[in-house]
Amino acid sequence: MIVVGGEALIDLVPAGGGGVLPALQPVRGGGPYNTAVALGRLGAPVAFASRVSTDAFGAALMAGLETAGVDTGLVQRGAEPTTLAVADVSPDGSAGFRFYAEGTADRLFRAPDALPAGVRALAVGTCSLVLEPGATAYETLLKRAAADGVFTLLDPNIRAGLITDADAYRARFRSWLPHVALLKLSVEDAQWLAGGRPWAEALPEWLAAGPRAAVLTRGGEGLTAVLAQGLQRYDVPAPPVGVVDTIGAGDTVNAALLHWFDAHDALAPGALAGLDPAGWRAALGHAARAAAITCSRAGAEPPYAAELAETADG
Repeated sequence: MIVVGGEALIDLVPAGGGGVLPALQPVRGGGPYNTAVALGRLGAPVAFASRVSTDAFGAALMAGLETAGVDTGLVQRGAEPTTLAVADVSPDGSAGFRFYAEGTADRLFRAPDALPAGVRALAVGTCSLVLEPGATAYETLLKRAAADGVFTLLDPNIRAGLITDADAYRARFRSWLPHVALLKLSVEDAQWLAGGRPWAEALPEWLAAGPRAAVLTRGGEGLTAVLAQGLQRYDVPAPPVGVVDTIGAGDTVNAALLHWFDAHDALAPGALAGLDPAGWRAALGHAARAAAITCSRAGAEPPYAAELAETADG
């Protein structure tokens, strides 16, 4: 089983229409939530660890997990409201967000005493590693999993508007790296985390701290993997697609990578270091095709296994 830990929230996405203010369509979201749903749609055994509101939005989030086949045994419930994220979609389909997260349910997550038996991987990231007190609980979960030999994926998915002390967050990010097997970043995330330096200068230092590899998303240019061992680099292009928006694309990459690694027994300790160039390109291509499907439709709507299989056959 793969466990995904982090926030579940509601994205308010512009739905078009006239008037001074655009109509906003509520859609289920949150980076970790999207990753869990994507894994479920791809057929991977997956559980979600979070705290979800008992309000109407929370009920919709729980329904989305259950429909996707995600195990909700690690989901805590609370009467606090659901976090809202208002999306601002640019003409090229890229999206920024403004968050309404004060006193919301997902911030109050408590780390469980233990993960279920048979857990092979844990993925964490995004707002849940910023907003306290939940951030410390997810950090605890990450460190425990790594100590138990569980494969760990970290996707910081930077939301700068939520980070009050950039230098402190960058230092905290570096403190997580010894507990991370795979670091996933967009190039924008990498540049923000590098501060004033080019991200390409900082990446070798991050890899030397612990991760066995980093995967970077480069928008329309595709995906890049950089290995800690020898800093070997593998690139795959992004499939051509009509982009509606990019919401959930990076989360889909997380899910598709974990799905591919799970199917090819690459979640075992040390397996990433032994993955050959053909394996890396296959994993990256699998993730790039999945993300392209997500980008082709509005909101975070990751593909199902059959849809992804069609793109591979084509």
